[in-house]
Amino acid sequence: MNLTSLITDNISEILTILMEFTQIRQRILIQNIININVPEFIPLEIEVDEFSNLLNDAIDEHIKTSRLVLYDTENIKFFSDGGFDVTPIYDEKSRKLLEKNHDEYLELQINKLWENSLNQKVAAELLKQKQEVFSSNF
Repeated sequence: MNLTSLITDNISEILTILMEFTQIRQRILIQNIININVPEFIPLEIEVDEFSNLLNDAIDEHIKTSRLVLYDTENIKFFSDGGFDVTPIYDEKSRKLLEKNHDEYLELQINKLWENSLNQKVAAELLKQKQEVFSSNF
């Protein structure tokens, strides 16, 4: 499938939501690093797989019907104004790693930041390309 064929109506909204999601996640991951030495700190994370499944379903629906359908999940709620809210969860795996080995914990958080940054850059580039295509048509 040609990737540019996905860049149609409503895809800008999905890309914007993806960028906002990655910004929220970035803030959480940075707090996980900043608070490494805070006694009894419990690292947080947001449900990346839940969000990914939600976006996949929205894209599938958009391809089939040209409609954008975003549904609420346990940790992600959408509002009628186009905004959304993400509820962070306790990251038990990171908490155990933090208790065991600070260096490995930091490495995990930094790797998550890199992954998140890559997702944000891809979304930003696709949004930029969509805007350029739109601008060149007018």
